[in-house]
Amino acid sequence: MTGQVRTVDGRVAGRRGQATRQKLLDCLGEMLSTSPYRDVKVIDVARMAGTSPATFYQYFPDVEGAVLELADEMAKEGAALTELVAGRSWAGKSGAQTAEDLVEGFLSFWRKNDAILRVVDLGAAEGDKRFHKIRMKVLNAVTGSLTESIKELQNKGRVDKEVSAPAVAGSLVAMLAAVAAHQKGFIGPGVKQADLKPNLTLLVHLGVTGRKPAR
Repeated sequence: MTGQVRTVDGRVAGRRGQATRQKLLDCLGEMLSTSPYRDVKVIDVARMAGTSPATFYQYFPDVEGAVLELADEMAKEGAALTELVAGRSWAGKSGAQTAEDLVEGFLSFWRKNDAILRVVDLGAAEGDKRFHKIRMKVLNAVTGSLTESIKELQNKGRVDKEVSAPAVAGSLVAMLAAVAAHQKGFIGPGVKQADLKPNLTLLVHLGVTGRKPAR
């Protein structure tokens, strides 16, 4: 945790206060992984953290406010997803590896943050601009870099100039997000979990380069 941490009334929290605040967030994150968001109550989070609801309200206005704190931290971590694409080659076997690393990294990030991402998706779907902004921050970490990669391939004459790089990049990231959000229960005729990653890799590589990945 970096910078000053303040209570709801603006006071700077000391070391013990910061530790209590973080414990409340950790317990909230754990509860979100086992309970529906709407069922999580302040009293339950406080009890799990070994403190009182009054203490919870010193640091957060309500459960939603605490969830937004968790989501913001997750989004900051998600900024590193850009490294899966930025400066990577899409030529030959290197391109195949780039596509594979992007898919694996994206799916892994979603698995790690599944609980909070489900809440973010729910809030964004309900029109909450705060959750929508956080969701777009995570997705744009990849979309921006992927857009630049496609534009670079266009400048080299390897991708048709008529292709809209932002549209393709945005569509590929939306596809990855949709599949990543359903990793635990992806159901379809003949669809096997083991087939998801290699076929997503194929689709990403095709979308970016217009070619099948080299093997």
